Amino acid sequence: MQQIGRAVRSCQEIVKAKILQHSHGGVTAKMEKLFSRFGGITASSSLPLKGLENVTVAEVLMTKGRERTGSWLWCLSDDPVVDAMKNMAQNNIGALVVLRPGENQKHIEGIITERDYIQKIIAQGRSPIYTKVGEIMTGENKLITVTSHTNILEAMQLMTEKGIRHVPVIDGTLVGMISIKDVVRAVVGQQSGELRRLNDFIKGDYY
Repeated sequence: MQQIGRAVRSCQEIVKAKILQHSHGGVTAKMEKLFSRFGGITASSSLPLKGLENVTVAEVLMTKGRERTGSWLWCLSDDPVVDAMKNMAQNNIGALVVLRPGENQKHIEGIITERDYIQKIIAQGRSPIYTKVGEIMTGENKLITVTSHTNILEAMQLMTEKGIRHVPVIDGTLVGMISIKDVVRAVVGQQSGELRRLNDFIKGDYY
């Protein structure tokens, strides 16, 4: 039994290394920290097991159901910061896409996150009531986005390299938002499936 246990642990390390090799060397250390940080995260049970190379952002969004998009996901650049923070707190999210005010509220101007609030409001002693979202947001010229067709490994690499936790999903227009938690949950789910198959193989459930 001890030999089987060692074999299973060895296979687990092989699968983990297989996942981490997609981060192309320079990101490997960051990925190790990421797996450590989210080690206890619950895997996405509704995402079919098909291999990380074949999982797209669209499929991750589908697991979020009705949560993937809605008016709660965005605010306007002329909204008071306090209103944006209330929106985040009420919906338990960490970022909002910022849209340009006016009749045609489709143009994305940037993104505002909890980090913006901490660094640019609290740390600087500014008033969230009188400060507008547009004054502290990350602007359109620095905005990092993905499309629904982006591979989940590419999204993870992008987020770890850029040090960001939320990425808008844009297919011409805003279709949703993914967080690093969504991405890690998908990766853990696929990894768990690989480990189960290897474990079954070792136990003799496969010929």
